[in-house]
Amino acid sequence: MRPQPFRPDDAGARFDWGFPGADPGAEILGDISGRRVLAFGYDAARHAAHLVRAYGATVDAVDPGPYERVPAELGSLPGLRLVRADAVEFLSSTEPYDVIYSVDAVASIDPRRLLPVLASALRPGGTLCFGVPHTNSRGGGPSSSVEPRHADGVRTWVITPDLWTDLLAEQGLRVEHVEVLDTPDEADHASRRILRVTRPLRVSSRPRGAGPPVPHGALGVGAILYGPRGLLLGRHRRGTWELPGGTVEPGESLQETVVRELAEETGIEASPADVHLLGTLLDHVGDVVRVTVPARVTAWRGEPADQPGERVGDWRWFALDRLPENLFVCSAQGLTAWRPDLPIDHTSAHFTPYAP
Repeated sequence: MRPQPFRPDDAGARFDWGFPGADPGAEILGDISGRRVLAFGYDAARHAAHLVRAYGATVDAVDPGPYERVPAELGSLPGLRLVRADAVEFLSSTEPYDVIYSVDAVASIDPRRLLPVLASALRPGGTLCFGVPHTNSRGGGPSSSVEPRHADGVRTWVITPDLWTDLLAEQGLRVEHVEVLDTPDEADHASRRILRVTRPLRVSSRPRGAGPPVPHGALGVGAILYGPRGLLLGRHRRGTWELPGGTVEPGESLQETVVRELAEETGIEASPADVHLLGTLLDHVGDVVRVTVPARVTAWRGEPADQPGERVGDWRWFALDRLPENLFVCSAQGLTAWRPDLPIDHTSAHFTPYAP
């Protein structure tokens, strides 16, 4: 259900998330006074005008539709800037905002196209709020795959909150709360979800499981491949994102282990001469002392691809300022050994750097 169109007598006088009169209102955005705020989507100017008038906010409203449907008075409202543009194009080139919200537009844009630019347009510590359809008037529910639905020539991505959470986490965004919003009409089964999302100041890490590693697997390597497309990370079947790597086999040098694990897990080829060991990380899990050696790989051949029988796949390149949540602890430790300025939280480990 889309918000109602403008009426000259109510411009900027109300704020809703698709069902007029239903909670929540603008309070879900948090404190917006003095912050840089962006609204985008159908009818963005009306909601933005409410925030400007009621909260003294400064808001950019991006709407791809014609200006003719916007009341003329809003064009000169102090604190409100109207922008006629495609949301993705605008987000990909703008300076970061403290708060970004959209009442209805997110579900009409391919998430794989929208979410990366949303993440880059939200400053660390910032808040993103958006509403999406959940069930229709007949009670039809969301999908667990990223596939659009087609109705009357319109594509809509109606997906589960858990899938939204996973997609956002891949961009370094964290879902803090999901608000259930049902239509006030008891005879109507339509329902929406409002997701309140933050871009954390720091990236989280976690262990794969509660138990320690097997004793023979206490010495391992992590390969850091960083280039123009970003940092290479894969997703373990237990949900953590991690560097290519693994345990050292008898008779191998550490450089040879990096090359072998890189080929086995990603299909990428490298030479031991291009593997530069950074140092030794020591921590412990239970009674097992864990030794990890992060290594910078400076040259490689091929593209990463999922390999049969491997526990890590879904290989992707990530910008360093948009690392995904839930890095594997050993990978998080290795990355901060390489770049101590990266905002990654992890359990402590003693790092002994090798000579350059």
